Amino acid sequence: MNDSLRKAFLEDGAVLIKGLLNADQLARCREAFDWSVANHGPHATRMFNGTEQQSHVDNANPLAKERLEELVASLPLGQLFADIWGSENVWYFAEEVFLKAGGHGSRTLWHQDTSYLPWAGNHWGNAWISFESVPRKNALEIVRGSHRGPRYDGTTFRDPNDPTQPLHGGDLPRLPDVEAERRLNPDAYEILSWATEPGDVLLIHPGSLHGGAPVDADFPDRHTFVFRFFGDDATFHPLPEHSDSGYPKQGVLFTEQLSTLNAGEPFRHPTFRQLV
Repeated sequence: MNDSLRKAFLEDGAVLIKGLLNADQLARCREAFDWSVANHGPHATRMFNGTEQQSHVDNANPLAKERLEELVASLPLGQLFADIWGSENVWYFAEEVFLKAGGHGSRTLWHQDTSYLPWAGNHWGNAWISFESVPRKNALEIVRGSHRGPRYDGTTFRDPNDPTQPLHGGDLPRLPDVEAERRLNPDAYEILSWATEPGDVLLIHPGSLHGGAPVDADFPDRHTFVFRFFGDDATFHPLPEHSDSGYPKQGVLFTEQLSTLNAGEPFRHPTFRQLV
Protein backbone atom coordinates (compact mmCIF):
# COMPACT_ATOMS: atom_id res chain seq x y z
CA MET A 1 0.00 0.00 0.00
CA ASN A 2 1.37 3.36 -1.08
CA ASP A 3 1.69 5.64 1.96
CA SER A 4 0.35 8.60 -0.02
CA LEU A 5 -2.84 6.68 -0.87
CA ARG A 6 -3.31 5.70 2.77
CA LYS A 7 -2.76 9.27 3.91
CA ALA A 8 -5.14 10.61 1.25
CA PHE A 9 -7.97 8.30 2.31
CA LEU A 10 -7.55 8.98 6.02
CA GLU A 11 -7.28 12.77 5.62
CA ASP A 12 -9.34 13.49 2.51
CA GLY A 13 -12.00 10.79 2.88
CA ALA A 14 -11.64 9.50 -0.69
CA VAL A 15 -9.02 8.11 -3.04
CA LEU A 16 -8.97 6.49 -6.47
CA ILE A 17 -7.19 3.15 -6.95
CA LYS A 18 -6.38 2.73 -10.63
CA GLY A 19 -6.75 -0.68 -12.27
CA LEU A 20 -7.43 -2.59 -9.06
CA LEU A 21 -9.76 -5.15 -10.66
CA ASN A 22 -8.71 -7.33 -13.58
CA ALA A 23 -10.98 -8.25 -16.50
CA ASP A 24 -12.23 -11.47 -14.89
CA GLN A 25 -13.02 -9.81 -11.56
CA LEU A 26 -14.81 -6.98 -13.33
CA ALA A 27 -16.84 -9.43 -15.44
CA ARG A 28 -17.97 -11.31 -12.34
CA CYS A 29 -18.96 -8.04 -10.70
CA ARG A 30 -20.99 -7.04 -13.77
CA GLU A 31 -22.75 -10.42 -13.85
CA ALA A 32 -23.71 -9.98 -10.19
CA PHE A 33 -24.80 -6.39 -10.82
CA ASP A 34 -27.12 -7.39 -13.66
CA TRP A 35 -28.60 -10.20 -11.54
CA SER A 36 -29.18 -7.75 -8.66
CA VAL A 37 -31.02 -5.28 -10.90
CA ALA A 38 -33.20 -8.06 -12.34
CA ASN A 39 -33.88 -9.52 -8.85
CA HIS A 40 -34.13 -6.39 -6.73
CA GLY A 41 -34.79 -6.50 -3.01
CA PRO A 42 -37.24 -4.89 -0.58
CA HIS A 43 -35.18 -1.70 -0.24
CA ALA A 44 -35.10 -0.90 -3.97
CA THR A 45 -36.32 2.58 -4.82
CA ARG A 46 -36.64 4.97 -7.71
CA MET A 47 -35.32 8.39 -6.74
CA PHE A 48 -37.59 11.13 -8.10
CA ASN A 49 -39.91 8.41 -9.42
CA GLY A 50 -42.04 9.46 -12.37
CA THR A 51 -39.77 12.31 -13.41
CA GLU A 52 -37.06 12.48 -16.05
CA GLN A 53 -34.57 12.51 -13.18
CA GLN A 54 -35.46 9.06 -11.85
CA SER A 55 -32.79 6.45 -11.13
CA HIS A 56 -32.77 2.93 -9.67
CA VAL A 57 -31.18 2.36 -6.26
CA ASP A 58 -31.05 -0.79 -4.15
CA ASN A 59 -29.41 -1.63 -0.82
CA ALA A 60 -28.59 -4.81 1.08
CA ASN A 61 -30.76 -7.11 -1.02
CA PRO A 62 -31.29 -10.30 1.04
CA LEU A 63 -31.78 -12.27 -2.18
CA ALA A 64 -28.25 -11.35 -3.25
CA LYS A 65 -26.53 -11.60 0.15
CA GLU A 66 -24.91 -15.01 -0.18
CA ARG A 67 -23.71 -14.62 -3.76
CA LEU A 68 -22.33 -11.13 -3.11
CA GLU A 69 -20.50 -12.25 0.00
CA GLU A 70 -18.79 -14.95 -2.06
CA LEU A 71 -17.97 -12.45 -4.78
CA VAL A 72 -16.56 -9.84 -2.42
CA ALA A 73 -14.47 -12.45 -0.62
CA SER A 74 -12.77 -13.24 -3.95
CA LEU A 75 -11.84 -9.58 -4.59
CA PRO A 76 -8.82 -7.70 -3.14
CA LEU A 77 -11.02 -5.14 -1.35
CA GLY A 78 -10.95 -6.56 2.18
CA GLN A 79 -7.16 -6.66 2.40
CA LEU A 80 -6.97 -3.27 0.71
CA PHE A 81 -9.05 -1.67 3.45
CA ALA A 82 -7.10 -3.53 6.16
CA ASP A 83 -3.92 -1.97 4.79
CA ILE A 84 -5.43 1.50 4.44
CA TRP A 85 -6.93 1.55 7.93
CA GLY A 86 -4.26 -0.46 9.73
CA SER A 87 -7.08 -2.69 10.93
CA GLU A 88 -6.50 -6.26 12.03
CA ASN A 89 -10.01 -7.26 10.94
CA VAL A 90 -12.32 -6.28 8.09
CA TRP A 91 -16.00 -7.13 7.66
CA TYR A 92 -18.28 -6.74 4.67
CA PHE A 93 -21.50 -4.83 5.36
CA ALA A 94 -23.57 -4.98 2.15
CA GLU A 95 -23.94 -3.61 -1.36
CA GLU A 96 -25.57 -0.63 -2.99
CA VAL A 97 -26.74 -0.64 -6.61
CA PHE A 98 -26.98 2.47 -8.78
CA LEU A 99 -28.45 2.46 -12.28
CA LYS A 100 -28.95 5.66 -14.24
CA ALA A 101 -29.96 5.17 -17.87
CA GLY A 102 -31.33 6.94 -20.91
CA GLY A 103 -29.49 10.19 -20.25
CA HIS A 104 -32.08 11.39 -17.72
CA GLY A 105 -30.51 10.57 -14.35
CA SER A 106 -29.86 13.83 -12.51
CA ARG A 107 -26.97 14.34 -10.14
CA THR A 108 -27.42 12.60 -6.81
CA LEU A 109 -28.06 15.16 -4.07
CA TRP A 110 -25.28 15.90 -1.60
CA HIS A 111 -25.46 13.77 1.53
CA GLN A 112 -23.56 11.62 4.02
CA ASP A 113 -24.31 7.91 4.29
CA THR A 114 -23.98 8.29 8.07
CA SER A 115 -27.21 10.32 8.10
CA TYR A 116 -29.04 7.12 7.11
CA LEU A 117 -26.91 4.41 8.74
CA PRO A 118 -25.83 4.13 12.40
CA TRP A 119 -22.09 4.34 11.78
CA ALA A 120 -19.16 6.09 13.44
CA GLY A 121 -15.41 5.56 13.58
CA ASN A 122 -12.48 5.74 11.19
CA HIS A 123 -12.72 2.21 9.81
CA TRP A 124 -15.54 2.58 7.31
CA GLY A 125 -15.17 2.49 3.56
CA ASN A 126 -17.26 2.22 0.40
CA ALA A 127 -15.73 0.80 -2.77
CA TRP A 128 -17.32 2.30 -5.93
CA ILE A 129 -17.06 0.19 -9.09
CA SER A 130 -18.44 1.63 -12.34
CA PHE A 131 -18.55 -0.47 -15.48
CA GLU A 132 -18.32 2.39 -17.97
CA SER A 133 -15.54 4.89 -18.66
CA VAL A 134 -16.89 7.77 -16.58
CA PRO A 135 -15.91 11.32 -17.59
CA ARG A 136 -15.10 13.64 -14.73
CA LYS A 137 -18.14 15.82 -15.42
CA ASN A 138 -20.32 12.74 -14.77
CA ALA A 139 -18.32 11.44 -11.81
CA LEU A 140 -19.00 11.33 -8.10
CA GLU A 141 -17.91 14.44 -6.18
CA ILE A 142 -16.67 14.51 -2.58
CA VAL A 143 -16.09 17.43 -0.23
CA ARG A 144 -12.49 16.92 0.84
CA GLY A 145 -12.10 16.10 4.55
CA SER A 146 -15.82 16.33 5.30
CA HIS A 147 -15.83 12.89 6.98
CA ARG A 148 -14.02 14.58 9.86
CA GLY A 149 -16.72 17.22 10.25
CA PRO A 150 -20.26 17.15 11.66
CA ARG A 151 -22.89 14.56 10.96
CA TYR A 152 -25.60 16.46 9.15
CA ASP A 153 -29.27 15.64 8.84
CA GLY A 154 -29.97 13.72 5.66
CA THR A 155 -32.05 14.76 2.70
CA THR A 156 -35.29 12.97 1.90
CA PHE A 157 -34.31 12.66 -1.80
CA ARG A 158 -38.00 13.33 -2.49
CA ASP A 159 -37.89 16.84 -3.90
CA PRO A 160 -35.27 17.70 -6.53
CA ASN A 161 -36.15 21.36 -5.96
CA ASP A 162 -35.31 21.17 -2.24
CA PRO A 163 -31.97 19.35 -1.99
CA THR A 164 -31.70 19.75 1.79
CA GLN A 165 -35.26 18.78 2.79
CA PRO A 166 -34.57 17.28 6.27
CA LEU A 167 -34.78 13.52 6.64
CA HIS A 168 -35.11 13.48 10.42
CA GLY A 169 -35.69 17.02 11.69
CA GLY A 170 -34.61 17.86 15.21
CA ASP A 171 -31.11 18.37 16.54
CA LEU A 172 -28.88 17.42 13.60
CA PRO A 173 -27.64 20.44 11.61
CA ARG A 174 -29.33 20.85 8.25
CA LEU A 175 -27.33 19.89 5.18
CA PRO A 176 -25.55 22.77 3.48
CA ASP A 177 -26.87 23.51 0.00
CA VAL A 178 -23.54 22.75 -1.64
CA GLU A 179 -24.69 23.39 -5.21
CA ALA A 180 -26.30 26.74 -4.37
CA GLU A 181 -23.14 27.86 -2.57
CA ARG A 182 -20.96 26.71 -5.48
CA ARG A 183 -23.05 28.71 -7.91
CA LEU A 184 -22.32 31.84 -5.86
CA ASN A 185 -18.67 30.91 -5.27
CA PRO A 186 -17.10 28.07 -7.29
CA ASP A 187 -14.37 27.81 -4.64
CA ALA A 188 -16.76 27.50 -1.69
CA TYR A 189 -15.75 23.86 -1.23
CA GLU A 190 -12.66 21.84 -2.03
CA ILE A 191 -14.08 19.14 -4.28
CA LEU A 192 -12.48 15.78 -5.12
CA SER A 193 -13.51 14.06 -8.34
CA TRP A 194 -11.92 11.68 -10.82
CA ALA A 195 -12.65 10.33 -14.27
CA THR A 196 -12.55 6.53 -14.06
CA GLU A 197 -12.00 3.54 -16.32
CA PRO A 198 -13.38 0.01 -15.90
CA GLY A 199 -11.25 -1.73 -13.27
CA ASP A 200 -10.66 1.45 -11.26
CA VAL A 201 -12.13 1.52 -7.74
CA LEU A 202 -13.04 4.71 -5.90
CA LEU A 203 -12.76 4.42 -2.12
CA ILE A 204 -14.79 6.82 0.00
CA HIS A 205 -15.44 7.16 3.73
CA PRO A 206 -19.26 7.12 4.12
CA GLY A 207 -19.13 10.11 6.45
CA SER A 208 -17.92 12.24 3.55
CA LEU A 209 -20.30 14.70 1.95
CA HIS A 210 -20.71 13.39 -1.57
CA GLY A 211 -23.03 13.70 -4.53
CA GLY A 212 -23.13 14.07 -8.27
CA ALA A 213 -22.53 11.32 -10.80
CA PRO A 214 -25.25 12.49 -13.23
CA VAL A 215 -25.86 11.12 -16.69
CA ASP A 216 -26.61 13.20 -19.78
CA ALA A 217 -26.85 12.99 -23.56
CA ASP A 218 -23.07 12.58 -23.89
CA PHE A 219 -22.87 9.95 -21.14
CA PRO A 220 -26.36 8.40 -20.99
CA ASP A 221 -25.86 5.24 -18.90
CA ARG A 222 -24.01 4.49 -15.68
CA HIS A 223 -24.00 1.16 -13.84
CA THR A 224 -22.28 1.28 -10.45
CA PHE A 225 -21.81 -1.27 -7.68
CA VAL A 226 -20.85 -0.04 -4.22
CA PHE A 227 -19.50 -2.51 -1.66
CA ARG A 228 -19.34 -1.35 1.98
CA PHE A 229 -16.80 -2.45 4.59
CA PHE A 230 -15.87 -1.77 8.22
CA GLY A 231 -12.95 -2.55 10.50
CA ASP A 232 -11.86 -2.59 14.14
CA ASP A 233 -12.56 1.11 14.75
CA ALA A 234 -16.20 0.97 13.69
CA THR A 235 -18.84 1.80 16.27
CA PHE A 236 -22.61 1.95 16.52
CA HIS A 237 -23.86 5.54 16.34
CA PRO A 238 -27.67 5.51 16.48
CA LEU A 239 -29.81 7.78 14.37
CA PRO A 240 -31.93 10.41 16.18
CA GLU A 241 -34.61 9.12 18.54
CA HIS A 242 -37.19 11.01 16.49
CA SER A 243 -37.15 10.93 12.71
CA ASP A 244 -39.75 12.76 10.65
CA SER A 245 -39.23 10.07 8.00
CA GLY A 246 -39.81 7.20 10.43
CA TYR A 247 -36.25 5.88 10.53
CA PRO A 248 -35.53 3.71 13.58
CA LYS A 249 -32.31 4.43 15.46
CA GLN A 250 -30.71 1.37 13.80
CA GLY A 251 -31.56 2.61 10.31
CA VAL A 252 -33.61 0.59 7.83
CA LEU A 253 -30.92 -1.95 6.93
CA PHE A 254 -30.36 -4.93 9.28
CA THR A 255 -32.65 -3.25 11.80
CA GLU A 256 -33.35 -6.40 13.80
CA GLN A 257 -29.72 -7.51 13.87
CA LEU A 258 -28.55 -4.14 15.21
CA SER A 259 -31.33 -3.74 17.77
CA THR A 260 -29.18 -4.90 20.71
CA LEU A 261 -26.31 -2.45 20.10
CA ASN A 262 -25.88 0.65 22.24
CA ALA A 263 -24.27 3.95 21.33
CA GLY A 264 -20.48 3.72 21.18
CA GLU A 265 -20.30 -0.07 21.17
CA PRO A 266 -18.23 -1.85 18.51
CA PHE A 267 -20.23 -2.35 15.33
CA ARG A 268 -20.45 -6.14 15.22
CA HIS A 269 -22.96 -8.86 14.34
CA PRO A 270 -22.54 -12.40 12.96
CA THR A 271 -24.63 -11.49 9.90
CA PHE A 272 -21.67 -9.48 8.54
CA ARG A 273 -19.10 -11.69 6.86
CA GLN A 274 -15.53 -11.30 8.10
CA LEU A 275 -13.03 -11.05 5.24
CA VAL A 276 -9.76 -10.42 7.10
